[in-house]
Amino acid sequence: MAKNISLDARADALEQKMSDELDVLLSKSALFNMADGKLGASNAGSDLAARHGKYYLMADDPRLPRMPAKPTLADFFDYRAKGINHLLQSATHALKASMPEKTILACLLHDISNAIFIKSDHGYWGAQLVEPYVDEEVSWAIRAHQALRFFPDESVGYSYPEMYVKNFGPDYVPDDYIKDAYQRARNHKWYMTARMITVHDIYSFDPKAVVSWEPFIDIVGRNFKQPDEGLGFDNSPVSHMWRTIRRPTKYL
Repeated sequence: MAKNISLDARADALEQKMSDELDVLLSKSALFNMADGKLGASNAGSDLAARHGKYYLMADDPRLPRMPAKPTLADFFDYRAKGINHLLQSATHALKASMPEKTILACLLHDISNAIFIKSDHGYWGAQLVEPYVDEEVSWAIRAHQALRFFPDESVGYSYPEMYVKNFGPDYVPDDYIKDAYQRARNHKWYMTARMITVHDIYSFDPKAVVSWEPFIDIVGRNFKQPDEGLGFDNSPVSHMWRTIRRPTKYL
């Protein structure tokens, strides 16, 4: 019978087991509950807390690596990111092509939202995450690359990704806002910076490639304004986003 249990059910069972073993209760977001068809989950959670005498988690999730008190960009890559090999490959390719440091940094950070936060509209979320800490050209390019990925530019050897055909189907058409963003970006003074992200992006999916953060330490140091208080504690307009990534299951 166990073999017939769905993957979602197994995941829920495992999560419940892990939660039961903790001294606190972990909650899912409203969006997660909506997608899971559990609109009344918050009330159920309150009853569970009352029955077992547990409190909701308001600190670090013990299932996640504990982050330093004043986390840096590198710390978020180390403790909260997945898929950073892709980012390092992209930046490495740009570095070997002798791209300007702003372009290399943009390649290093272009999918940061995918890696540590959310995939939907990742260019916009990623740009917003780093905007207070990088040159405007870098954040603009990260935002724009999302739309540019869907449109070829043969002048620099960039074609529509075959991966997109496999992932989204041959008949997929980008949303209108993506088309509009592309048209605006096409005539922008920093168009080529964003376009170079897409150019170096296509070489960045080799699971066997050996890459390292080390070549980018100085580039990040010169071009990323790391706050002394640590990301999430500098009272910037995006501090709350970094704090959420640090403690993604904090109840409030």
